[in-house]
Amino acid sequence: MKIVTLIPSATEIVAFFGKKKEIIGKSHECDYPKDLSNIVKLTEPKIRVDGTSKEIHQQIEAILEKSLSVYKVNVEKLKNLDPDFIVTQAHCEVCAVSFSHVENITKKHLGLKTKIISLQPNTLKEVFDDLERVAKNLKIESSKSNELINGLKKRIHNVKIKSSKLNKPKILCIEWSEPLMAAGNWIPEMIEIAGGKDILGKKGSDSHWIKFENIIESDPDFIIFIPCGFNLKQTKNDVDTLVKCNNKWKNLRAFKNKNFYIADGNQYFNRPGPRLVESIEILCEIIHPNNFDFGHKNLSWTNFFDTN
Repeated sequence: MKIVTLIPSATEIVAFFGKKKEIIGKSHECDYPKDLSNIVKLTEPKIRVDGTSKEIHQQIEAILEKSLSVYKVNVEKLKNLDPDFIVTQAHCEVCAVSFSHVENITKKHLGLKTKIISLQPNTLKEVFDDLERVAKNLKIESSKSNELINGLKKRIHNVKIKSSKLNKPKILCIEWSEPLMAAGNWIPEMIEIAGGKDILGKKGSDSHWIKFENIIESDPDFIIFIPCGFNLKQTKNDVDTLVKCNNKWKNLRAFKNKNFYIADGNQYFNRPGPRLVESIEILCEIIHPNNFDFGHKNLSWTNFFDTN
């Protein structure tokens, strides 16, 4: 079986089910598991990804206004690989190669032999539905896939039991900083499971743009920055700039109480796959530090004030 994965969550899901060795091609962003570095890279961005959030946003907007894809696919490499499966997504044209682009390339150059598995979750349930669908398509034994999936669900259930007895502070997760975007989709559910109350995100709906005035009005107890595609260092630099450019951040309850956090949105929160469970654990550690310790602190998240 030959598998191509064109989004990081797809790579993680395929590897989760023990089919890592069958992955023959991947996107340029697929960096987990770590030992897939020698696999053929099939995509590249059309933008500079080392800029600030504002610079990246402006580049993406310019491309999408022309109805173009943000990513290139190396069609020749893909043809030579001749995969049995391509696992991609139809959720966000900014996150990875658009589904329509992949579909057109497959029809034109690969034909019916290659099957496309498209991931498009908006909720945690749909993330698990995708896991089951991938397992079924890849012909994973049901006993094995059920054991693995139920293991993830059990970890979530254990967190729910513990967090249900705790207070529910107001939480804001910011998925992009300039312009400001409140995290949606599965994030509000994860906040609730971890023992918080999401105040600006919309459960099961796409992340959406907000104004700073919205944050002032809601005055959250905790603010957590999880920008899509950014690691901790990039996020820290971005939040530094944000606070320096707008001194009013310092008037917010979360900032005054030092409940101002940065987390690795790239590796965790924005990848709808198995490691969303770790993302919930990260939220638990941030929101209820006296009740949860999964060992993620200073590795996957940190307090903004501890970095300054």
